[in-house]
Amino acid sequence: MGFQLPDIRRASNQTASKALDVPKGYVAVYVGENLKKRFMIPISYLNQPMFQDLLSQAEEEFGYDHPMGGLTIPCSEDVFRDITCRLNGF
Repeated sequence: MGFQLPDIRRASNQTASKALDVPKGYVAVYVGENLKKRFMIPISYLNQPMFQDLLSQAEEEFGYDHPMGGLTIPCSEDVFRDITCRLNGF
């Protein structure tokens, strides 16, 4: 159990066909320093300046070779949640 932020969906731990379980209008990202957690965020976040900063950090650290096979955000889960909460207007 736990809490779930609105408009941010924690991806399931099922390994079967992860690419297909992303709803239309969302993108899957991996976040965390050691153990990466998968989140689904609205694609509208990609145009926001705060999220653009995270994307720039990801580009600097990983280039286009993301170790998880998807977009990896190099920040702590707490920082990610803080930014996404601000983008939600909370």
